[in-house]
Amino acid sequence: MSNDTRVFIDSNILLYLLSDDQRKANIAESLLSAESVDRVISTQVINEFVNVARKKARLGWDEIRNIIETFREACQLVPLTAEDQDVAIDITEDFRLQWYDSLMIASALKAEAPVLLSEDMHDGLSIDGTRISNPFG
Repeated sequence: MSNDTRVFIDSNILLYLLSDDQRKANIAESLLSAESVDRVISTQVINEFVNVARKKARLGWDEIRNIIETFREACQLVPLTAEDQDVAIDITEDFRLQWYDSLMIASALKAEAPVLLSEDMHDGLSIDGTRISNPFG
């Protein structure tokens, strides 16, 4: 990534911070700490992270609070709005994507992030100026 790149980060990237996959965990960590990256996440990203952290990783609430605070310090947080839902419906219809992926893309568009980092969306797909990119690929 070039200097001062604005990226929207999907929850699946952040979840690797809890993973035994050291390569991917290192990449996720470097994304959160790189000074040259302007990071954005949405409330949806935090919600998805917390759900998996509780159910699969079985983290306690104190640890989850600390992690969320780290995300808030490292990233700009954008809320989901009714307008985002309307945009997501259009994206779902136009690109035949999953609903939650479309919400994530709508948030990235609102944040004017030219790159959405995700492992499980369509790598290389560009929607209205935001390109989906797999940082692990």
